[in-house]
Amino acid sequence: MYKISPPFLVDQVPFPLFLRVMGFQTSLYVSVLAGVLCASLSEATPWPVASKHATHRKRLIGRGVALDIYHPPSKFQTFREGQSMANAVSFDTPEKLKLNAMTWLQNNLQVDSSSLEWTSGSWSSDGISSAYVKQAKDGIPIINAVANVAFKGSSAISFGNSFVDTSNIASSTPTINMNDAISKAESVLGGTRNEIEPTLNYLAKPDGSVSLVHAVQIQNNDTQLFVEAYVDAHLGEVISITDFVAHATYKVLPIDKKVIPDGLELLKDPEGLDASPLGWNAFGDTHTTDTSGNNVITFKTSDDRTSILTTFGQDEDGQLTFDFTYDQTKDPSDPNNLDASRTNAFYIANTFHDILYRYGFTESTFNFQLDNFDKGGQGNDFVLVSVQDSGGLNNANFATPPDGQLALCRMFIWNLTPIEQDGAMENSIPIHEMTHGVTNRMTGGGTARCLQTLASQGMGEGWSDAVADWMSQTSAATQDFVLGQGVTGDPAGIRSKPYSVDPAVNPLKYSDIAKLDEAHNIGEIWANTLHTVYADLVDALGFSSTAKTDANGKEGNVVFLRTIITALTLQPCNPSVLDAREAIIQADQTLNNGANECTLRKSFAKKGLGLNATPDFQDDDTIPENCRY
Repeated sequence: MYKISPPFLVDQVPFPLFLRVMGFQTSLYVSVLAGVLCASLSEATPWPVASKHATHRKRLIGRGVALDIYHPPSKFQTFREGQSMANAVSFDTPEKLKLNAMTWLQNNLQVDSSSLEWTSGSWSSDGISSAYVKQAKDGIPIINAVANVAFKGSSAISFGNSFVDTSNIASSTPTINMNDAISKAESVLGGTRNEIEPTLNYLAKPDGSVSLVHAVQIQNNDTQLFVEAYVDAHLGEVISITDFVAHATYKVLPIDKKVIPDGLELLKDPEGLDASPLGWNAFGDTHTTDTSGNNVITFKTSDDRTSILTTFGQDEDGQLTFDFTYDQTKDPSDPNNLDASRTNAFYIANTFHDILYRYGFTESTFNFQLDNFDKGGQGNDFVLVSVQDSGGLNNANFATPPDGQLALCRMFIWNLTPIEQDGAMENSIPIHEMTHGVTNRMTGGGTARCLQTLASQGMGEGWSDAVADWMSQTSAATQDFVLGQGVTGDPAGIRSKPYSVDPAVNPLKYSDIAKLDEAHNIGEIWANTLHTVYADLVDALGFSSTAKTDANGKEGNVVFLRTIITALTLQPCNPSVLDAREAIIQADQTLNNGANECTLRKSFAKKGLGLNATPDFQDDDTIPENCRY
């Protein structure tokens, strides 16, 4: 059962020591309490509109330093019937997938093996294997020149790459040493290097040159900074970053409910043992009695931020019980409300883990778990959820570093109503944030570096809204979806319009992206597009009331989420909106033999993403000839 009990400090033990006693790595645990770098600037840029969204982004970092962030354009192909690979060996082990993928990429990119560096591979229960590779020169990877290829059986089904010309490349021998690069990054960004070992990489630049860089992770708890900085190894200047944090603003409760008035419930044994085989309250053979376990720890830091406070359950007739009711007439800091917040966050984060696990976000596709049970991926990277975090107001964020590093979800207090509200008590807020972890990990093979362009970060916001939307739908009658009405006290919520299939309620289309330069605003367009796709699939295929526990059905809501999650493994690094559309079409082809292509094409066309939609955001409503009747 999960509800609540009184608040407890973890025996007044300092946070790193507590984690060390529990058997965890402690390198990031205090410094990981960081957040987002900054919002993108709204000033005009010199690039064409499509480039602004797809390859370039202006960022203000650290102490007022402006950088033009660049990601080489991705070329993306899907193979409807699959492109068979001659002489392929079995794909059933990491070594064999690597061998096949490297051979396929050498042949299709016309490069030799020295130009490729293996990054990672993943497998899904649907028989799809995906490989992720970086371009390399002199044994050094080019961090933003990547390729991915996905296979079904022995046939390639999608292929993306952003490889670059290396004729103008810097010497592979650095003239600036690593320690000086770290000092420079710390000084410029106003943070401190964490304990992840810096690496030497190349970085492709927009002028066609390729710089040698030291890659250093920098964090600052007070300013909510968590980035990977790239310091030119010959010039000593910070020339680019990867931002590991995503922002948002939303709401929720039992996972298909939205706000506290919808009703708290006391749920018995909600764990999904198919996805969390040890249950939620366990670390290996050690059973826990507080809001900590293999997938998630939810807590509030002490005022001096040196220790963590979790909520402990009570033994009721042999049942670990967290039984407490949140009282909205009281301040969030009320001890009972704080316990309710930690318990709700623990329930939501674990339920989200189990549902998304069933739909394909597993160990081998780089999910968040302390113990991966020898099922692939890197362990030691569960999610830390900090409730009532003192680092901000009226927001939330999620820091997604690469596979094998801890994620941090920060839930803030909202002060927009007479009595302050707790973001962790509106389920759409933590659901939105947890989805950032899914999309950032699954796009690009666990690197967390492949949703960094304006368009792809905007879609990241859209996917997060769309999954929160999916969680809230309870019948075949698709309801309009509004986010944030609880924490804001405004029935209109925090988005400009509800997500709706009615163009009179939400007229946003693909072409509107051209007028936007902020990720959340772009995300609204992608989320409303996905809302339309979802509704059309449910209209065509029906609705499953068991979709959260059974991902094997053929109903529209099941097909929608499985297709969206599978598409993340197919799309290229930093996808465009058109790339993401094609990855979804290909995912349906792979999962369902293209049975839903016409439904999908018609849905996309309604929102301007027809067959002839252009990279510069020109709407089109064309659908394939065979879908017109």
